[in-house]
Amino acid sequence: MQQYIARRGDTVSRIAARHGLTPEHVIQGNPWAGRQPYLIPGQILFLPSAPRKRYAVQQGDDAWSIAALFGVDVNELEKLNPGVGSVYGCTPGKVLVIPPAAPHKVVHLRGEYGPAEVEADIIQLLDQYPFLQHESIGSSVLGKPLHLLRIGRGPHQLHVNAALHANEWLTSPCLMSFVEQYAAAYAQGKDWNGHNPMDWYSNWTVWAVPMANPDGVELVQEGGLPGHPYYDELMAWNGGRSSFRHWKANIRGVDLGDQFPAHWEEEQARRGVPGPGPRDYGGTAALSEPEAAALAQLAERVPGDAAVSLHSQGGEIYWNYRGYEPLESRALAAQLAAASGYRAVELTGSDAGYKDWFIQRFRKPGFTVELGVGKNPLPLADFEDMALETGLILASILSNFK
Repeated sequence: MQQYIARRGDTVSRIAARHGLTPEHVIQGNPWAGRQPYLIPGQILFLPSAPRKRYAVQQGDDAWSIAALFGVDVNELEKLNPGVGSVYGCTPGKVLVIPPAAPHKVVHLRGEYGPAEVEADIIQLLDQYPFLQHESIGSSVLGKPLHLLRIGRGPHQLHVNAALHANEWLTSPCLMSFVEQYAAAYAQGKDWNGHNPMDWYSNWTVWAVPMANPDGVELVQEGGLPGHPYYDELMAWNGGRSSFRHWKANIRGVDLGDQFPAHWEEEQARRGVPGPGPRDYGGTAALSEPEAAALAQLAERVPGDAAVSLHSQGGEIYWNYRGYEPLESRALAAQLAAASGYRAVELTGSDAGYKDWFIQRFRKPGFTVELGVGKNPLPLADFEDMALETGLILASILSNFK
């Protein structure tokens, strides 16, 4: 057992990933950590040694084939198994200790994916792919940058945003993963799941905001502890509950999904939520919150040919808005549904969303995509499937929409 002192930003999942453990391993050694919603900086945890993967050498194996089998570096294999590369180092039946595989992608989950992970991954992606462009389109209420990644040089513009709702943060690495896979395929001149990223790059410019609500995401993942600038208000708005896993709003208790000037007043009357809270309060006015205002200003600055807002969950694609949508929207939604296995849904009785405003303002196709199925926040194990589905939906727009 080793002793670990929790720091700000730590969660059970993040600590487990950092030490080669599973969350269950951490909780097993610290049962109290499974009963409280968040770790408190200064709490002491006892961590077991990371369990080692082992492998019994088979006939015909050598160090290089075993390293390739497990996706590890042969030098790392040698460190744990001295002499493994020698003539007698891979005798059939010999048990080897296998080192953990290094992640082969920049965007991967090491526990919850929050504002710090977005920033770290952006730095690596920009270093690896110089043709990616980055800027901040504004700041959150608490001053966190609202990052924008741009890829492509085409005349058509596609706007994509994720994590507008705080407890739907798993959409953020899904969008980041697509940006990375697109960039990698373009750099290598390879197809991506049957699509041609070279065509995407010359025909489209993608404007991706991977985390539109960073303050809210951090609140869901790490909680609101004493000393937080909104601590008293958050506890009151949350009904005294210490867990914020259900929280959708930004840090001021405003639901950014109800912030856009598309029949905003009607949506507020329909919701009937009088003040700040975890969800459904649209604020004092449309675009009163800096996060929503920044997305609207970006779309006004670069009018888009299409837009996608990534949410979770339900496995559905919403494509219409009060008849403002162009004629091609229905057919395009059917294409996106066929590509992803989701359902294209004609939605009524909802206003003030990003998709609603985009359709009404620009009369161009706009989509709300509800990734995954389950209860938010969705489990980390769903990330790989959701990331692929995100890519297939965006690829369908980039490849088929004219």
